[in-house]
Amino acid sequence: MTKRMIIMLVTVGLLFGGVFGFHAFRNKMMMKSMAAQKSPPVTVSTIKAELHPWQPQLKAVGTLRAVRGVDVASEIAGLVRTLHFKSGDQVKGGQLLVQLNADSDIAQLHSLEAASELAKTVYERDKKQLAVQAISQATLDADAADLKGKRALVAQQAALVEKKSIRAPFAGRLGITTINPGQYLNPGDKIVTLQLLDSIYIDFYLPQQELSRISRGQRVLTASDTYPGLTFTGKITTISPKVDPETRNVQVEALIANPGHKLLPGMYSSAFLQTGGEKPYLTLPQTVITYNPYGETIFTVQKGGKGPDGKPVLIAKQTFVTVGAKRGDQVAILKGIKEGDIVVSSGQLKLKNGATVIINNKVLPSNEVAPRPVEQ
Repeated sequence: MTKRMIIMLVTVGLLFGGVFGFHAFRNKMMMKSMAAQKSPPVTVSTIKAELHPWQPQLKAVGTLRAVRGVDVASEIAGLVRTLHFKSGDQVKGGQLLVQLNADSDIAQLHSLEAASELAKTVYERDKKQLAVQAISQATLDADAADLKGKRALVAQQAALVEKKSIRAPFAGRLGITTINPGQYLNPGDKIVTLQLLDSIYIDFYLPQQELSRISRGQRVLTASDTYPGLTFTGKITTISPKVDPETRNVQVEALIANPGHKLLPGMYSSAFLQTGGEKPYLTLPQTVITYNPYGETIFTVQKGGKGPDGKPVLIAKQTFVTVGAKRGDQVAILKGIKEGDIVVSSGQLKLKNGATVIINNKVLPSNEVAPRPVEQ
């Protein structure tokens, strides 16, 4: 090998060594730069997954309806003579509410009663005449038909007079009326509403898949935001035999005891149906769940070794879970975590799998079984 060839080989070796050394130096500097630019720890709040007793139940919002409710109206036209009630009165069935002017009708009734009495007299006299063969059987038959017709007219006029006295069809509480004496009423004009409030119906809808969990006679609890903390008890009376083909919901009717007449027709109320016995479930606030097309996930906090200062480093780990029923702010977790796991309850939107975290539990999300709005 000549001297010139040796010099060329040394030169080529130095050149390649310089290139590889430069790349190694650049990669080292890039790694240092990435380490320097690493995201700082994310501050999150956490909650421990614990077992809580869970009463399976169905919840729906329904509308209250009176067991008996009607707008009392006049069947015939007439002038109001007297009112025998006040707005808001509690009345009995058959109690007189309004008296319409019936003077001419009563006079007509007396005239028809007189004609009926005369027809009866004629019939009785002709009956005696027939016994001595003074008249024919046809005459007596005509007298009998005339008597029946006169009595029918009396009954018809008596019914008309009775309609001038408007009475409560059943016992209940009256509403507000705007009718005054001297006012003329047409047939069908509303006089006052009458509602029976000792018990009240609630109508609500449930999805068709819940049909197997309900039955007639099943206990129902209702609550209204009108009376916070107060519940009313009843039972299912009817389940509709037809499912709505548009919503796939079934209508359910329940009869609710209404002591004190607190619940009124037309109000909306929540209905709760207990289905089965209590079961223990791992429960978490609903806000901890991240819903994705590929499944529901949460972040748990785990130890990831020690940091430069010797203290444990906490990291977030993304975990798939299977969620169950919901109640208030809570959701039941069926699979994915175990009791005692520390779960990120807020701040998870800033997290990614393996990120370091700092825990700050000064402010925690709501985790109430039956949350209520709070005025600030």
